[in-house]
Amino acid sequence: MKRTHIYKFILLTVIAVSVQSCFVAKNYERPELEEAENLYRTDNLPQDSISAADISWRDLFSDPLLETYIEEGLQNNIDIRIALQQVMAAEAYMKQGKAGYLPSLNGSSTVTHQELSANSQFGSFFDGSLQQYELSANLSWEADIWGKIRSNRRATQATYLQTVAAHKAVKTLLVAEIASTYYQLVALDAQLEVTQESIVNRNNSLETIKALKEAGNVNQVAVDQSAAQLYSAQALQVDIEEAIFQTENAFSILLGRTAQGFERNSLDDQTVQHDLQVGFSSFLLRNRPDIMAAEYGLVNAFELTNVARSSFYPSVTLSATGGFQSLELENWIDTRSIFANLVGGLTQPIFNQRKIRTQYEVAKAQQEEALLNFKKSLLVAGQEVSDALYTLDAKTEKYDYRVKEVEALRKAEINSEELLNSGFANYLDLLTARQNALNAELNVIDTKLNQLQAVITLYRSLGGGWH
Repeated sequence: MKRTHIYKFILLTVIAVSVQSCFVAKNYERPELEEAENLYRTDNLPQDSISAADISWRDLFSDPLLETYIEEGLQNNIDIRIALQQVMAAEAYMKQGKAGYLPSLNGSSTVTHQELSANSQFGSFFDGSLQQYELSANLSWEADIWGKIRSNRRATQATYLQTVAAHKAVKTLLVAEIASTYYQLVALDAQLEVTQESIVNRNNSLETIKALKEAGNVNQVAVDQSAAQLYSAQALQVDIEEAIFQTENAFSILLGRTAQGFERNSLDDQTVQHDLQVGFSSFLLRNRPDIMAAEYGLVNAFELTNVARSSFYPSVTLSATGGFQSLELENWIDTRSIFANLVGGLTQPIFNQRKIRTQYEVAKAQQEEALLNFKKSLLVAGQEVSDALYTLDAKTEKYDYRVKEVEALRKAEINSEELLNSGFANYLDLLTARQNALNAELNVIDTKLNQLQAVITLYRSLGGGWH
């Protein structure tokens, strides 16, 4: 009799395993994306498969101090460390999903004491009380006939890969922020240097204007206007020093440090790369971490839809319980105390208040939402690349004009001062030329900063920074 039950159990197991090939679950295939073509809005289309996103940030930035700070930020930044913990949590769920094919095994040990009525059937037989000792194990396993367990495993794997991509996105953003903030600091240093030189020159000019007043060539208004220009430059110096202080504090947060100052090179040491290759727009699918994360979100939603669909079909479960059971403690662990139960079950949902149908409809809606988010992330990425391309070209052209403007205004300032000293110009011409020259020099610095940041933005928009 026992052999018959065992044979039936084995037969049911073999049948359950053999029918696992009858999957209801579908396999994910990337949808056709018309959005992946012609994203950059440029006539300068790439002719090869080279993309700046394939370049490591170590090769993009030439400043050794900046490279050191980026390395430090990638190790110590709080956001990076938080994202890493999210990856570890997702990895734990992925391991759990992989274990879905395995049976579950539970062990238990119980001692049961019952006080029975003396007038009951069992009370008179067991003298009013019953005590039972049990040591048992329970084994259960569900056959993955319709692919539910497989789909759930793939869903958890997609979630894990999504967090990995999100971690890469944080790294990309961090590299861009560290580089951008560093460039802001070196630009502020350059503006401070120009302003301090202007303060020295204006102080000397004020002394000259005072001498001209004593000689009767100008009046007190010229002295007051020159003094006002000096005070304006000194106030500007205070503003720049405040901006440097606050930017250094923000830089400290990016590196995971307490607030402090930082060593840095000059703005003239920074090079602007104009030859970055954008590659084909479809490369964004493999390079942009946020797009990768969006697609993994779509995969997750797709597999969860498979899980919801499989709930309409019957499930096959096999369970076995065995162990030792005895009414006497001394006979508890004994061959005569061994017991075993084998159960094979088939469960088909019939009526459950529409829960399964609702679950499936919600899963379908979430899958469509994930697809739309995927497409939107691709369009946004294309816009960012397009903007960055145009900005880099525009700032490069603008920088040349700004340099010529400075040269012209510096000549105008020198000539105005010489003419004033010779009595052929008035002090208003000199004040105007001096103010315009200072503004132009500050604008040159600002334009070069915009160039550097445009390179960073283009590099990040193409998906670089996490390599």
